[in-house]
Amino acid sequence: MWGFLKRPIVVTADINLSLVALTGMGLLSRLWRLTYPPAVVFDEVYYGQYISFYMKRIFFLDDSGPPFGHMVLALGGYLGGFDGHFLWNRIGAEYSSNVPVWSLRLLPALAGALSVPMAYQIVLELHFSHCAAMGAALLMLIENALITQSRLMLLESVLIFFNLLAVLSYLKFFNCQKHSIKYMGMFTYVLMLAVAAVHAWHLIGDQTLSNVCVFCHLLARAVALLVIPVVLYLLFFYVHLILLFRSGPHDQIMSSAFQASLEGGLARITQGQPLEVAFGSQVTLRNVFGKPVPCWLHSHQDTYPMIYENGRGSSHQQQVTCYPFKDVNNWWIVKNPGRHQLVVSSPPRPVRHGDMVQLVHGMTTRSLNTHDVAAPLSPHSQEVSCYIDYNISMPAQNLWRLEIVNRGSDTDVWKTILSEVRFVHVNTSAVLKLSGAHLPDWGYRQLEIVGEKLSRGYHESMVWNVEEHRYGASQEQRERERELHSPAQVDVSRNLSFMARFLELQWKMLVLRSDDSEHKYSSSPLEWVTLDTNIAYWLHPRTSAQIHLLGNIVIWISGSLALAIYALLSLWYLLRRRRNVHDLPQDAWLRWVLAGALCAGGWAVNYLPFFLMEKTLFLYHYLPALTFQILLLPVVLQHISDHLCRSQLQRSVFSALVVAWYSSACHVSHTLRPLTYGDKSLSPHELKALRWKDSWDILIRKH
Repeated sequence: MWGFLKRPIVVTADINLSLVALTGMGLLSRLWRLTYPPAVVFDEVYYGQYISFYMKRIFFLDDSGPPFGHMVLALGGYLGGFDGHFLWNRIGAEYSSNVPVWSLRLLPALAGALSVPMAYQIVLELHFSHCAAMGAALLMLIENALITQSRLMLLESVLIFFNLLAVLSYLKFFNCQKHSIKYMGMFTYVLMLAVAAVHAWHLIGDQTLSNVCVFCHLLARAVALLVIPVVLYLLFFYVHLILLFRSGPHDQIMSSAFQASLEGGLARITQGQPLEVAFGSQVTLRNVFGKPVPCWLHSHQDTYPMIYENGRGSSHQQQVTCYPFKDVNNWWIVKNPGRHQLVVSSPPRPVRHGDMVQLVHGMTTRSLNTHDVAAPLSPHSQEVSCYIDYNISMPAQNLWRLEIVNRGSDTDVWKTILSEVRFVHVNTSAVLKLSGAHLPDWGYRQLEIVGEKLSRGYHESMVWNVEEHRYGASQEQRERERELHSPAQVDVSRNLSFMARFLELQWKMLVLRSDDSEHKYSSSPLEWVTLDTNIAYWLHPRTSAQIHLLGNIVIWISGSLALAIYALLSLWYLLRRRRNVHDLPQDAWLRWVLAGALCAGGWAVNYLPFFLMEKTLFLYHYLPALTFQILLLPVVLQHISDHLCRSQLQRSVFSALVVAWYSSACHVSHTLRPLTYGDKSLSPHELKALRWKDSWDILIRKH
């Protein structure tokens, strides 16, 4: 029984020294002098703010993708002991001593370094040669733009790493049987789903497999490609929302309910508010749409001009607007039309769906009103005002019917923050709506409020929610004005569930428009393929040392040529196979198709969507697509050598050309090194010579 103790325990392992060497070179190229430059480089000014928010537990919203990428960067700050205290306001600003530059840049650098051996493994898993796999890895190793991007506190190297990891994981899974950083990573995920669907379809038709075996294969794919990604996606947002529990500068984008779930900010203001709105309640009403800016229903003493600039007349009633700042003039009293009192009765009578109400402006005691008079900027809609009795033939029309949009039943009570409501005018059936137009100077550039006919359809700009709320107790106007500034006394908890916050965050990320203004270094997708653009990332304040995002032109052009050759060869083979002429053995054909589906398909799904995006684009957006071109390049070269070169002499000549081509790529990479690492002062002549068109001319002359 204990005989095994009489013999030594021996563990053997197969170590791929090529893989070890590639990993070591990748780490050296990405980690060497990682803290240089000790200053904010280009988009570090953007991502650094989010890292500081994580360190301070302050909520933020970024529409570029799921929070996992930001959490990876923040993890580097956490490991380095970063406290979040640094003013990320200027590119080139030197980091203070409390900023752990090495730790903040470490994880993107590791992701970039590990992408090198991963490229090697992917090509091997596609069943191409060791030489082709080494070629792909070495191209990843020396490509200047990939080196530059991975040595900084940026997300592209992390995105590339997980793109490649997804491809490698699926290939290993597929070969045995026989996670997202930015939303651009979703396209690679969709590609994996498509490839898996094709494989699953072939499995279903495989008569050699039992029904149980096919079911297990399909179940494994469903779990690996559907269930686990969904769980991870939810988990990332769960951790994100758990970490960021404090109020911050992005709160205003979110709903009142979301804001109230955060510590500080609105939660501090609304703490102790009554939950149920009653007749006599004092409320502020926030427009749910929140565009062009979040704002609150507002009025002030000023009236509409008698005659507008275009010659149209107005009612000359008190202005009603939507004001994008908190103000005492945002307070309204929910009045029972059958009572004169402006206080909450005892016991309070809650307002329910379908009830008639009057909204009385707290500071002027004038009622919200609309009538058949054209709005100042929206002539097809009705003017909304606070009614002033001028003793003329224009009676008050100030009755509104409350409709709770998100009600569970027709007897629902109007609730603070939680209920989304609209106000339908009883006399004209117009709905209180934010038009979004800015009033002229006579309206202090505030936003126009109109009465919109229901027949024109439903829109979020018609929906409001109570944000601040208190039970009014003072009937006298002067006492009421003091009361409007005092806190409420009843404590009601209204924390949102995780799923409610998650769904709202998804919607805001979907509809939020980033700043799409032109940038000095912005570029179009067509400029990326030919590398007809670059980005000056950093300039030394005292010397001429600088960092540019500038790709290796030999690799970029060769990758595009490889893609074109693959497409033409595939079309030729398909036409020949249609004529029942099989130029390739079946296993070689399947290997060629799979490599193209993953590499050419990976390039397409990471590049073509940018033509549909209305956002400011930069050269670094092309890097994920470039990595798939790099994977395809040695595949095409091996295919030409194995199947198109008919004789040994042709193969020898082709191999010599490949070696010369690779030497050229290495030469260009070495030439651009000063702009990749930024550790060498350059004269104006040297800098001009490093522009790719000039360096290409130099290369041609040398060879």
